[in-house]
Amino acid sequence: MKRSEINSLIEEAIAFLDEMGFRLPRWAFWKPEEWKQREHQVQEIVDLMLGWDITDFGGGNFNKKGLILFTIRNGDFRKCDNRKCYAEKIMVVRENQETPLHFHWSKMEDIINRGGGNLVMELCGSTEDEQLSDKSVLVRVDEILRTVEPTGKIILAPGESICLEPRVYHRFYAEEGKGKVLVGEVSSVNDDTADNRFYEPLGRFPEIEEDEKPLRLLVIDYPNYLSRD
Repeated sequence: MKRSEINSLIEEAIAFLDEMGFRLPRWAFWKPEEWKQREHQVQEIVDLMLGWDITDFGGGNFNKKGLILFTIRNGDFRKCDNRKCYAEKIMVVRENQETPLHFHWSKMEDIINRGGGNLVMELCGSTEDEQLSDKSVLVRVDEILRTVEPTGKIILAPGESICLEPRVYHRFYAEEGKGKVLVGEVSSVNDDTADNRFYEPLGRFPEIEEDEKPLRLLVIDYPNYLSRD
């Protein structure tokens, strides 16, 4: 992805979040030079990979396969005795913009439609060898049990949520004709470096072509802009 595209997408996301009445922490709006000025105060943000996260899943076509995320809070996935055992994200999903089929080995999560259009969730169980199961999946939608056939769909309207257990394959996108969706995620501790199992091999983080300077830092930018002493 080009840095210019990433810059534009972040500004677009900020505008949508503002339209939806969702407020981010102040540091979400810092410029790179502000991060450098405060680098000795933000170690936890850096270590826990909080902040802006934009991906095209390595496909080079963000509109087809892509996602804008902002990790608001997280526990330390490197510590087995971590007291903060939860995480929270906010995401912007476009119409027919796919987050590809994947599951998490460890993370249990609630996916919440916070506003905008409808969110389409496609679900499938997994076998012991991590293939697609031919058995139905039992999930909770707003804590009400639902049975979903393999690769079946559940559509979440604004305010609705679904609870996903580990090893349940899921892909999602905003329903065509209904507009973008503001999606929340509340989960156990999140580790995007090692807890994503994509059904088809994909890249979790993008390769960036630096055609202009960053307006906001992504989580993958922190090592390049901040010292680690």
